[in-house]
Amino acid sequence: MHTLFSMTCADLENWLRLSHGKGAFHARALYREVMGRGNPDFALHPAFEKSQKLALVVQETLGIPEARIVETAGTGDSFKFVIALHDGLRIESVILTMESHETLCLSTQVGCRMGCAFCETGTMGLIRNLQPEEIVLQVMAARYQLQRPVRNVVYMGMGEPMDNLDAVLKAVEILADQRGLNIPLRRQTLSTVGLVPGLQKLASMKSMGPLHLSLSLNAATDELRSELMPVNRAFPLALLKKTLAEYPLPSGGAILLAYVLIPGVNDSREDAMALADFAAGLPVRINLIPYNPGTCGRWPATEDQDIHRFGALLYDKGLFVRKRWSRGREVMAGCGQLGGRPEKK
Repeated sequence: MHTLFSMTCADLENWLRLSHGKGAFHARALYREVMGRGNPDFALHPAFEKSQKLALVVQETLGIPEARIVETAGTGDSFKFVIALHDGLRIESVILTMESHETLCLSTQVGCRMGCAFCETGTMGLIRNLQPEEIVLQVMAARYQLQRPVRNVVYMGMGEPMDNLDAVLKAVEILADQRGLNIPLRRQTLSTVGLVPGLQKLASMKSMGPLHLSLSLNAATDELRSELMPVNRAFPLALLKKTLAEYPLPSGGAILLAYVLIPGVNDSREDAMALADFAAGLPVRINLIPYNPGTCGRWPATEDQDIHRFGALLYDKGLFVRKRWSRGREVMAGCGQLGGRPEKK
């Protein structure tokens, strides 16, 4: 059954008109009260003063779910919370505290089938896709249950967003609705391992133009990238670069190339030069990310000096480099550490 969290305000207007003969007045009041203010008791709103029966029918028909938060953990600059879904499966989300705002890292799947060697979620395999309302539920939980002033969202949690693209794009649209959560596209970033069909579909959607794009690259030779990221065997670097070169961007826009720096694996001078060659001619910025060991601990954690050293090599080649320092590693809230618990509880 669909819930209010699966609708934009326009969707709700259409539903109310077709189902109950009501129009924009009731829809906008309801949507603003629930999605914009986090108040599930919209029946008390003056707009429904003479329509209590309608309010009850809407509540019963659409449903306004509350996230069942079963676990939280924080380190100061990051805060992880775990939501138990209706079927007992769990997803993890992380709030990152920045200087001027908070960013929410959203999950889009339970598990993931991409199998990246450095990612804890990949050890789960893909259990199922999240529905749009389950993605939106994470934002509602952060803002209204946990009372966190989330301003930006990144689709970089559990799962590969482009492996569930239709649901993710619907969630993007819902989050951007000005009458509700009001997180515009310019404050949303979609991450991908490089599923070329998804990139091409997104490129064809003019309405998604302001949405930021981040590509998880992590190696700039086909041999190493295929070892770390099996998806590269289907979509090798030459095809990926061509697709990125053709991707439409707003004026001054850039694609973020995320590079998880793994000690002794992809952090040599040769790796840096290969990355610089891949980036040449592309409108990109490099985001260097420290490797955070998962439960398996296959490689040691990246040290700050490793990030500095590798970043300097790229900077000398004229690249824009942003260095991300480790966040949430101690509570398994860092990049690549989410999930690993497929069992229902």
